[in-house]
Amino acid sequence: MEFALRTGVDVYGLTLYCYVYDGTIQSPTLRVQRGDEVILRLKNELPPGQATHAHTSTLTVSSCDAGPITPSSTNLHFHGLSLPPSCHQDDAIHTLVQPGSPAFEYRFRIPADHPAGLYWYHPHPHGFTERQVLGGASGALIVEGIERSAPAVAGLPERILILRDQRIGGVAEDAESDGDRPSIPSLDLSLNYVPILYPLYKPATMLVRPKQKEFWRVLNASADTFFNLQLLYWPNRDTQTPQPLQVIALDGVAVGAEVTAVERTSILLPPGARAEFLVTTPPEGMYAQFLTQRYDNGPAGNTDSYRVLANIRSLSDAPAAPGSMPPAPSQRTAFSGLTTLPPARERRLYFSEKVQDPSHPKASTSYFITAGDRTPKMFDMHAGMPDLTTTQGTVEDWVIENRAQESHVFHIHQLHFQLLERDGKPVKESALRDTIDIPYWDGKSQTYPTIKVRLDFRSPDIVGTFLYHCHILEHEDGGMMGSIEVVAPGKR
Repeated sequence: MEFALRTGVDVYGLTLYCYVYDGTIQSPTLRVQRGDEVILRLKNELPPGQATHAHTSTLTVSSCDAGPITPSSTNLHFHGLSLPPSCHQDDAIHTLVQPGSPAFEYRFRIPADHPAGLYWYHPHPHGFTERQVLGGASGALIVEGIERSAPAVAGLPERILILRDQRIGGVAEDAESDGDRPSIPSLDLSLNYVPILYPLYKPATMLVRPKQKEFWRVLNASADTFFNLQLLYWPNRDTQTPQPLQVIALDGVAVGAEVTAVERTSILLPPGARAEFLVTTPPEGMYAQFLTQRYDNGPAGNTDSYRVLANIRSLSDAPAAPGSMPPAPSQRTAFSGLTTLPPARERRLYFSEKVQDPSHPKASTSYFITAGDRTPKMFDMHAGMPDLTTTQGTVEDWVIENRAQESHVFHIHQLHFQLLERDGKPVKESALRDTIDIPYWDGKSQTYPTIKVRLDFRSPDIVGTFLYHCHILEHEDGGMMGSIEVVAPGKR
């Protein structure tokens, strides 16, 4: 498969980025089976860039290219997949594809036991990840077979909904609020590349068939935006009714029965997260909306306001949903969590920030993720040693605090984890994730918002060094990232 990363400027003066397949297809959804070998050749067709990032790397690592990280450097990260963190597979530390270089080949095999579900791909050049993802460089990747672990989806109509964000046309990138909160949202949104732009907020239109159960697979491919999703029906002009959303999978992994049994009317998706759930379309003629509610990510955070993503029209002659799920298989795969596995150790980490210039807080903030009692520091691409080391075959518990007055999002490459506690209270949730939110600190409480997660380092495919970071990409680019080396048993 041949991909080209291209860029252009739209009518609002915004720089856009896109993966193009076969000359015209933009950011295609990749569908793979477990055991498949994926071969993808990435050609960087961006114009050469001169400025380098403060944390740039000049290391040469075998054939994974070299040179400074510039706005025109790129690479690919396969978010959520358990792949080797090595050259030509899923290495985001050293791999750089420079403009004008020959097409760079990614070649990897989907593990035979890989969880089936929704994943995604996006660029990960440190210092310029936010810029390229905000520009639209991202796409969905589906590992087929979720009906084996979630028979409820078998045979259902399928919709893949990709949420992105972008800068607001005519607003400078470094614009800041004069008051406590900006008067306009921080970013514009889009649904499957249909823009929902400030100030008109004209949403997309979704045509559905009436009273039909459907399987929606939603990817938050935004750089910085939280989505608090809701499906709203309007039986009449004065009544609105939130609809039940039955969660089937989170971050690509089917959840357990106690999660699917929970009746919920909203789903919070931080940047990078995915949710797959069942909905029932409205009766014919009923007005309905798919929307994101306002999310409060703190006094120092962005403004993620209420916005309608799609107006839903329910018509008996509407086109069929774009996809459909296979029939139920004869054998079912049960959910397997991590709670019964003894952790090899417990670590403590925390997110924090430091404002260098209070008169321009956004432009002067440094971002940190710190392990233990070490001194906070921004991620260093020149570091000769990883921040953390562990042994393949183990599981670990990490307690992660948020000491900042804005929400953060913990993400780790190559593996999944299970949430055990929030703020010291046990959470009985049979779900595996690779991305999770940690709410902001109010600046007054004696304790910080905290999660405790159990991380799965058992796969032999993940031996090597890879990243963990805040998946608000402004923060990741600003230094809120660390590295961990997974060492084969007996090699430490």
